[in-house]
Amino acid sequence: MSLDESLFYAINGLAGQSALADRFFLLIVNRSTLYLPAACAIVWWIWARRREAFYGGPLLAASVGLADFLGGQLKWVFERVRPCRALSQAISVEPGGCGGLFSFPSNHAVNTAAAAAFIQVLYPKAGWICWPIVALVGFARVYVGAHYVTDVLGGWLIGGAIGAGFAWLLLLWPAFRKKPVPQASGARSS
Repeated sequence: MSLDESLFYAINGLAGQSALADRFFLLIVNRSTLYLPAACAIVWWIWARRREAFYGGPLLAASVGLADFLGGQLKWVFERVRPCRALSQAISVEPGGCGGLFSFPSNHAVNTAAAAAFIQVLYPKAGWICWPIVALVGFARVYVGAHYVTDVLGGWLIGGAIGAGFAWLLLLWPAFRKKPVPQASGARSS
């Protein structure tokens, strides 16, 4: 048994032992679970830093979109069969099966890492919020039987590089954090 399979079984072996834990991790891996927190974060970003949100929002969306697309394409390059399909002792708690055929990289990991890295590069103090969510989603993907640990780690590396790269490019653009020059009242024009 490989190290990757051993790590998979150590995490996935917890599945099926608690209906509450199974429901919790299924909720975590459901993409719509992150919609409300994401919407709240976007509203805060627009309210607190309108200019940065105006310029950064489309690039954040583009970085996650590119990461998601690339992750989907890489699955067909590596053609690694999901553990819930390849391993007879894998426990799958996802209703209706365990997702698509291939597993590397985990697109959940790619997408969440792209968003977290983008946000952390722009706002370094936000890491304490973003990265625990990324870790929880990654753990949940192994718990439910959809991915090996290396699928998640690879997804984090790919998504993190894309998200951080887009944010870094945004920071290089002078207009991103340019402060408007206040107009002096009563100033004469010459």
